[in-house]
Amino acid sequence: MSHAERVGGLIELTRPGNAIASGVLTFTGAFVAEGSGILSHLGASSAATITTILATGAGMAINDYFDRDIDRINNPERPIPRGAVAPRTVLVFSVILFVIAAGFALTLPPVAMGIAVVNLVALVTYTEFFKGLPGVGNLLVSYLGGSTFLFGAAAVGQLSPAVGVLLAALSTFAREVIKDVEDLAGDREEGLNTLPISIGRRPALLIAMAVLLIAMLASPVPYFIGTFGMAYLVLVTPAVFVMLYSGYRSFNDPTAGQSLLKYGMYFSAVAFIGGRLTLLL
Repeated sequence: MSHAERVGGLIELTRPGNAIASGVLTFTGAFVAEGSGILSHLGASSAATITTILATGAGMAINDYFDRDIDRINNPERPIPRGAVAPRTVLVFSVILFVIAAGFALTLPPVAMGIAVVNLVALVTYTEFFKGLPGVGNLLVSYLGGSTFLFGAAAVGQLSPAVGVLLAALSTFAREVIKDVEDLAGDREEGLNTLPISIGRRPALLIAMAVLLIAMLASPVPYFIGTFGMAYLVLVTPAVFVMLYSGYRSFNDPTAGQSLLKYGMYFSAVAFIGGRLTLLL
C-alpha cells in the first residue's frame, strides 16, 4: 500500500462523518445552553467540539482495531481487513488522537473535564468489555451520544436541557441496536452476545422501534415548556418521521435503516439550533 492509501485508511477509520456530527452535537449543546453568550465562550466551545471530534474518531479507530477479526466477515472493505493499514499502526494512531483530545479537555471547566474523562474511558473499553453484553454496550454508546450534548453545555459552565440529552441518547441507542442486527453474522461467529443474538433479530428491532417512538413522543416537549421557539417544532417534525421510517426500514434492510437514522439525528441537531435561534431574534 502507498503512503497516500495508508493516510486515507487512517482517516477512513475515524468515520469523519460520525466524528464531525458528534462535534456538532457538542457545539449545539453549548449554543442551546448559552444562547447569544456563546460568542464570549468561543474558546471553550471550540475546545469541547475539537475534543469530541478527536475522541470520537479515536474511539471509532480503536473499535476497528479490536473488531478486526469480526470485520473480515461483516465489513471486509474496511481499512484493516483490506490491508490499507496495519493493526499496530491503528492502535498507535488511536492513542495519539486520544492524547490530543485529552489535552484539549484539560482546558475546560472541571465538570466538562470530568465528563471527558468518563467518556474517554468508555470509548477505550467499549469494544473489549461491553460490546458483547446484551444491551449493555448499546446503553453505553447511547450514553456517549447523549453526553455530547451535555458536554457542550458543561464546557460553557451551564447545564444542558434534559430533553436534548434524552433525545440524543434514545436515537443513538436505536441506531446501535440496528447496527448490531446488521453485524449479526460476524458477531455470532466471534462468540459475542449482542442484543439481537441474545433475544433474536426481530425482537431487537422492535425494541429499537419502541425507543424511537418514545423519542417521537418526547420531541415536542422543549417547545411546550418554552425552551425552544416554533422553528424547533417545524424542523424536528420531519427529523422524527425520518427516524421512525428508518426504524421501519430496518426490518428489511438494517444497513439502509441505520444510515437513514443517522440523517434523522443530523436534522434533529438543526432543529435544536433553529429552535434556540428563534428565541434570540
